[in-house]
Amino acid sequence: MGGPGNPPEGSPEGAPGGGEDEYRSVVFDESFVRAARLQEFSAQERLSDHAPAVRRRPPLRRGFSRQALVLVLLIALAFGTAIYMGVRHPYETPAAKPTEPLRMTVIPLSPQSAVPGAEEPETLYAHSPAAQFRIGAEGITMPATRRTEHFTDSQVVSALTIAKEYLVASALDPEVLGGTTVQPVRRLVDSEQLDQFEQSFDHPAADGRHAPTGWLVRFDPSRAALADRKIRVQGTLQAAELNAGTLEVVAAHTFVYALRPSGDKAGVEASLFTVRRELHFRFDQDDLRTHQAEVVVSYVQAGPLACADDATNHLRPLLAGQTAKAGGPAAGTDPYSTGAATALCGSLAESTQPKV
Repeated sequence: MGGPGNPPEGSPEGAPGGGEDEYRSVVFDESFVRAARLQEFSAQERLSDHAPAVRRRPPLRRGFSRQALVLVLLIALAFGTAIYMGVRHPYETPAAKPTEPLRMTVIPLSPQSAVPGAEEPETLYAHSPAAQFRIGAEGITMPATRRTEHFTDSQVVSALTIAKEYLVASALDPEVLGGTTVQPVRRLVDSEQLDQFEQSFDHPAADGRHAPTGWLVRFDPSRAALADRKIRVQGTLQAAELNAGTLEVVAAHTFVYALRPSGDKAGVEASLFTVRRELHFRFDQDDLRTHQAEVVVSYVQAGPLACADDATNHLRPLLAGQTAKAGGPAAGTDPYSTGAATALCGSLAESTQPKV
């Protein structure tokens, strides 16, 4: 039975003094009840189990909301990606400039007297400036290396290694020297220079762009052949960063060959032939990945040669006892020195010839 002012169905909605307003401060919503640490047993539970009136509820386990969990995962993923990219590609750079064509200069050096000869190549080497040179690839020594601003240690070493392989293939391989093949050199040439390379051998020209002897050393097989495969070599390799996307390697070496006339004629003396080469290589990220080189400068001095002979396609050495019909300039050029000849044909300095 309701009290005064409190009908059984409750106060009218919105009526002043209604029970809702009177008890609003002590009425608890469902979430509050669920979160309570104490829970009252039902009357049936108290009768059957003689349990206390209330029991303690285990604490609710609160976890991250779904949005917070997703945010944490995204941050962790971004941080992990940044670390991986920093370790895996610390020196990634923009693409380098387009590959330049090879610029080449081949200067014949004419002897001022008859070319010295000897039966044994070792005798010639022992009495020449090449006496202390190393043999073959051992003469192409690797310098101490360190990373540059945009290239790692391993990338610098890789560039130097490719340059050395090019030197070995283009100046020490007997098959290349004899004119039998060019493939060991071709496979190391940057793909964007292959058209120039192919044209040089298909249509040789003394235009500073298409001389086979600018790419490699090879002798006219009808005139000369190796008398000794122990070619003497001395020189330097230097690597430096040209720009953020390019490494440059400069190779300056003197190669000394013992030659005889073709045909292995018995009793024919051997003679020495000297080639001074300065090559400039460039490497971008693609070159290092494909194990190829851009050859941008080739400067060659070679002798003894006759100035009248064309040295574009093959080198045609003057051999033991031969002389040049027309000499070069009076001042001799020393291919063992680091200075550069400036004439189209130079005189081979007497001091470079074996004293036998």
